[in-house]
Amino acid sequence: MTKFYLPPADLLNSVLEACTRAGASDADARLGVSEGVNVSVLDGKLETIERDEAAGLALRCFFGQRQASVSGSDLSKEGLEGLVERCVAMAEAAPEDPYCGLAAAEDLATDLPALELEGDEGETAERLEAEALEAEAAALGVSGVKQVAGCGTGWSRSERWVAATNGFAAHKAGGSSGVGLAALAEQDGAMERDFASRTTRKRADRLSPREIGVLAGERAVARLGPTKMESRTAHVIYDARVSASLIGAFISAISGPSIARGVSFLKERMGEQVFAKGVSIIDDPFRAKGMGGRNHDGEGLPVSRTALVEDGVLKTWLLNGPSARQLGLRPNGFGGMGFGDPPGVSTSNLYLEAGTKTQAQLRADAGEGLLVTSMFGPSINPNSGDYSVGVSGVWFEGGELAYPVAEVTIAGDLPSMFARMICGNDVEFLGSRDAPSVLIEDMTLAGA
Repeated sequence: MTKFYLPPADLLNSVLEACTRAGASDADARLGVSEGVNVSVLDGKLETIERDEAAGLALRCFFGQRQASVSGSDLSKEGLEGLVERCVAMAEAAPEDPYCGLAAAEDLATDLPALELEGDEGETAERLEAEALEAEAAALGVSGVKQVAGCGTGWSRSERWVAATNGFAAHKAGGSSGVGLAALAEQDGAMERDFASRTTRKRADRLSPREIGVLAGERAVARLGPTKMESRTAHVIYDARVSASLIGAFISAISGPSIARGVSFLKERMGEQVFAKGVSIIDDPFRAKGMGGRNHDGEGLPVSRTALVEDGVLKTWLLNGPSARQLGLRPNGFGGMGFGDPPGVSTSNLYLEAGTKTQAQLRADAGEGLLVTSMFGPSINPNSGDYSVGVSGVWFEGGELAYPVAEVTIAGDLPSMFARMICGNDVEFLGSRDAPSVLIEDMTLAGA
């Protein structure tokens, strides 16, 4: 990893002190370093090995209600002096922003519990190559698979230090590794493509390369010979592969900046039943090995396990400092990473709580409908929640999978979709946003 002319925490403090000496009223900064190895294979042979190592510092300075941000990778003493000079000059000339500013010192997180974010140590390109070859061979071993279009493995490790003139300082380190590939299946000269990938903190916690390869191959084969549907109204089940996209649309609708601007279909719905009863959405920053783990938010404020939706009722907005000030509320630990940049809004390890029924039971309850396994080009009106998306998947009849379908557009509106959502029990914690299969009845399907 990169070496600095001062220890990282001391380096940040020296930068902040230089900002205040130059006239800034406040400042915050983020120092990050990362390293990684990525390997790809093709036709049973090594194709590429890429190694990368990066380091950089992001700095934000304030002159009262004026702010400016800069970043750079020259971390020498002279390089950082120039960075400070530019940032202070830009802040002094910037227009006023009545909602910008650092968090109050008394509101900062003081208890920063340790997080289990460590990855595997001592990774080698040789091991990554062996994993990629194993995954590719497994996919090619699935009957019907013609070729593997791309197969890669990777490992990365990162560290970051943050500090601000309000007294906050913290350090975070983590790592991950992953395997992913796309398989092409052929039938009667027609090709279909699908993929599988898994990234986890520890290799031992994910599927084996062989299992990932087989999964990609089986998914591609399942898409062969798709039928084009006629337009109709039908029940839709979003597979767990794609259902988290619905939660992403919900998160956008409850973000503080959206509420403050009035561009959200949920802006008047706080405390109301917005999902079906039994539906809960949880954000858990402390989940062990979670890909979105954190012990403070992007402004240094405390975080906690939070129910955004409980039994279908909307419980909170996602507020950072600027949006909270604009709304006359208090920030609540959902500031996205700032420290050198204006904070955004973000969640950590977000998930839709599992229901009680398997996907097969959801299909049996629905009887007939479309199981969606891939999506592209979603369109959402943020003011009304009107929704449309192109999909492909598998038509089911009598609860049993019948035949693949493609080139289908699903249309509806998110408020009514949320209100009749039924969750399956197959949620897996694979990323920073996870959901089980979801059944939504009576959707409009438009065929090609």
